[in-house]
Amino acid sequence: MNTKSLFLSRSTLLLALLMLPAGILFAQTAANSNAAGFRDHPLINPFPDSEIIDMSFDEDVNYRMVLGSLQRTRGEVIPENSQRVRGDLTKINYEISQQFTGDDVFEFYKEMMSGEKFTELFTCSGRGCGSSNYWANDIFKNRILYGPERNQHYVAFSISTDREIDPMASLYIITRGNRRVYAYFEIIEEGGAAEPPNLINPQEMLSDLNDQGSIIIPNIEFDGSDRVASSSNLAMLMAILESDPEMKVYLVAHLQGEQGLESLVARSLARASSLRRALITAGIDPARISAQGVGPLVPACSQNDCAERIELVLQ
Repeated sequence: MNTKSLFLSRSTLLLALLMLPAGILFAQTAANSNAAGFRDHPLINPFPDSEIIDMSFDEDVNYRMVLGSLQRTRGEVIPENSQRVRGDLTKINYEISQQFTGDDVFEFYKEMMSGEKFTELFTCSGRGCGSSNYWANDIFKNRILYGPERNQHYVAFSISTDREIDPMASLYIITRGNRRVYAYFEIIEEGGAAEPPNLINPQEMLSDLNDQGSIIIPNIEFDGSDRVASSSNLAMLMAILESDPEMKVYLVAHLQGEQGLESLVARSLARASSLRRALITAGIDPARISAQGVGPLVPACSQNDCAERIELVLQ
């Protein structure tokens, strides 16, 4: 059998990914989950088979959006053109599967930006962008983004929304000398971010669990049938459980509502059981996790929203 008949080419695979409905694409990225427990920005479609390795969020920043290639003048790196914007700034760095190249990633996002939602403001590739050292160390102040000039791409764009002022974003793609590919975003939102990103550290959560005996797990959502929704991010929970293979826990689902006590307890148990199955599928030993549902019987918690929380409790 011809080997070519067994595998899709990268271009064919990219075309197939671009034709996926948005819901399926987001479900795929949720399944891949980001190792640090971060969630993708709601304005940006992540490249399939990518992982967030670093993320930060700063409020009310005086930000310079680069709209031209870079050059050094009198010891200072400056862009040929730029625009000052004040707003909330989110920085996200994705590492791409080595199955793909930087050109593949750039092609994916160029295709995405051809839609009506996006307006391209500036783009460059290779040496036309200037020195990668300037981008990594002077503009983004992130040395992991340094690589050969021929392996870089940059695009700045605005994103059409229902807000008074549309957000702007930049994307820098680099393939380093070790062949690692990164897609780095900076998203600036005037008037404040509609949904500030989750930046909770799994190690801090683990420390709290050991100190307090229980913690609330964020970003776990359920559908109308009380099954774990594809929008859920299990990475935080997985990171905590994988940090100590001997740790045994209760998964406790809480649920308030207008239904009777028996119904709410049953539904909360169904949610906890669904989450347990998802963790087992992801590789967690079934003997380590016990599903429990308490309905509305424990209404108080340390957070503002307690009605539909998932709690991790040490056995």
